[in-house]
Amino acid sequence: MTLYRVEDYAFSKLRERYKKWTGNSFDNKDLVSFGLADEGGFLTNAGALIADESPIRWSRLFCTRWNGLDKSGGTMDALDDAEYSGSVLSLIENGEAFIKRNARMMWRKTPNSREELPEYVERSYHEALVNALAHRDYLVYGSEVHIDIYDDRLEIYSPGGMPDGSMIQDRDPLTVPSTRRNPVLADVFNRLGYMERKGSGFGKILNGYKTQINYTEDKRPTFRSDRYQFTVIMPNLNYGVPQDVPQRVPQDVPQDDLDAKILALIKKDNKISTEKLGMALGVSYKTIRRHIKAMGNVHYIGRGFSGHWEIHDKS
Repeated sequence: MTLYRVEDYAFSKLRERYKKWTGNSFDNKDLVSFGLADEGGFLTNAGALIADESPIRWSRLFCTRWNGLDKSGGTMDALDDAEYSGSVLSLIENGEAFIKRNARMMWRKTPNSREELPEYVERSYHEALVNALAHRDYLVYGSEVHIDIYDDRLEIYSPGGMPDGSMIQDRDPLTVPSTRRNPVLADVFNRLGYMERKGSGFGKILNGYKTQINYTEDKRPTFRSDRYQFTVIMPNLNYGVPQDVPQRVPQDVPQDDLDAKILALIKKDNKISTEKLGMALGVSYKTIRRHIKAMGNVHYIGRGFSGHWEIHDKS
């Protein structure tokens, strides 16, 4: 239990995700039933991590796109970097958005369509990031979860090794039983649809890769741990592949093209959030808002989940 009072913190990220996942509203009384607060109105450790402006200062996410195969160039030579803090729910969103904007999508034509060849598998890195935040050791002060993207791989590091003290590289990850270092946080992630109770995370990471067209056994994700850390290494599926197929880079989408894609997604789902638009198009939600404002003919009618987008003809 903490000394943080419930009334001093907001839970908009939690309410938004719960509404989207279940269709129900999240009430303050649910904080107690979820294990996020006690009857006296104080947040639990899990509640403090879930709060929008989390007071747990070492709950942070450091993201870096390194220039090359290692960190030898230092952050001065990094291609992109970002540091995020706040609710662990926002860390998931921001971490995935960072990976998307730093990952290229290759594609090749087929007789009837085209095949997309991603560098990294969204299902796999989502699972790795969620597990890193759900199972990290939050007693390790001054440490944080890291996303490191190199030319040939993506690594997600979290403080704290295997709860039973074993080394994951010495075991078959598909037979490792689920052990939860932070059971309340893991349960909340399950209730919000981020992870499953049965502990199939390793299998999801591996199977996500195996289903890709450009997968080969040498591109199989691996896991490494010791007493102090756990790291998931996911190879770049396109690294070393001849670069003779067209590529599209999400962050380099021309403005007019991005406007058209925003409009297409809104026409498909007029309740889509700017955050989801950004994640789908590989840009930040602030970029989405800036483009919508500049277009001038797209307006959000209503408030929150009850509202919707409307597109008007430009006069």
